[in-house]
Amino acid sequence: MKLRKTLLTAALAALALPLAAQQSFNVNLWPDGAPNSNGNPADTAKVWVYLPEKATATGRAVVICPGGGYSHLAMNHEGHDWAPFFNNMGIAAIVLKYRMPEGNHEVPVADAEEAMRLVRRNAKNWNIDPTDIGIMGSSAGGHLASTVATHATGDAMPAFQILFYPVITMMPDITHKGSHDNFLGHKPKKRLQQEYSNDLHVSRVTPRAFIALSDNDQSVLPANGVNYYVELYRHDVPASLHVYPKGGHGWGNRDSFVYHNEMQLELKAWLRSF
Repeated sequence: MKLRKTLLTAALAALALPLAAQQSFNVNLWPDGAPNSNGNPADTAKVWVYLPEKATATGRAVVICPGGGYSHLAMNHEGHDWAPFFNNMGIAAIVLKYRMPEGNHEVPVADAEEAMRLVRRNAKNWNIDPTDIGIMGSSAGGHLASTVATHATGDAMPAFQILFYPVITMMPDITHKGSHDNFLGHKPKKRLQQEYSNDLHVSRVTPRAFIALSDNDQSVLPANGVNYYVELYRHDVPASLHVYPKGGHGWGNRDSFVYHNEMQLELKAWLRSF
């Protein structure tokens, strides 16, 4: 009986080792106060940092922007639930809770760019390669991620981008109306709509991209992601586009997505390709 108990204790300890080796913690994004405001002091920005085991860490990291139409955030299936997937590949996952625009479109963009800078500032302590930090987003979070990918400079510039069923354009014909109105307001000037239509801002220095969406997405028209891919292709930016026959919108990392396994395998292959 005593031997059995000893063996069970040893087995449990062995199982606990990988979990203990992984680190997770959260950090306030603006500890000294944000440089801009959405008028809601209760809406604060923070990041959850999930670091892989040091022995398996590749130095790569990804900042994750959940979606929610710029009105709320799907923090679990489009955020935290992705951490084990990346950690198992030796990649650090940084899940961003960005503030909602609430009349100031610069607020979420500032949060996403600061999250990129935060990871670079802490790269040495977190065992991360500062030249290998990407950004990922789903739905409206995909718009935020692609905004950073096409507009940011310096330490806020990502090395790669991962976009799931993204909102890309702010032009009224194919944008997602909820994201558009929450981000820019109900009657923005055309110049502002063009500024945040990210397919119009692709250049030869735009980072490589992985784009995945469903053909039957009725919430965010597939043309958003497809048009973005076309512009990446036109500018010689390496990109991979995956259009699944069905699945609708908002599947994130849920097992219920009919092409969940295929999507994960394709994303893993893409991440290992560079």
